[in-house]
Amino acid sequence: MADQILDRIRDVVDGQIDFEGQKLAEILATAVLAIVGGISFLVGFLLQDIALALKIGLGGTALTFLLVVPPWPFFNRHPVKWLPLGGEPAITSTQQNIVIDAKLFAK
Repeated sequence: MADQILDRIRDVVDGQIDFEGQKLAEILATAVLAIVGGISFLVGFLLQDIALALKIGLGGTALTFLLVVPPWPFFNRHPVKWLPLGGEPAITSTQQNIVIDAKLFAK
């Protein structure tokens, strides 16, 4: 019973995202924090209320956290296709030709 619950929690928390998803998460976090920071500053300045500005800023930080930290499916649209284990090397010994001063050296 407890093992099943822990397995479900591990699946949710595992957080598999691809490289494009990491790039998207970084851009999304930067954009949302910049927009919320600007709104927070303007509201705080116009209303002369620093507490409200801080609340807006903290709310925006929490929103950014909810957008970026969980492994949402749109962060894994381009999964990496890894080479199989024990596969052949990418370059065989017959393909390794080295040219130095117009002389061909084959390995």
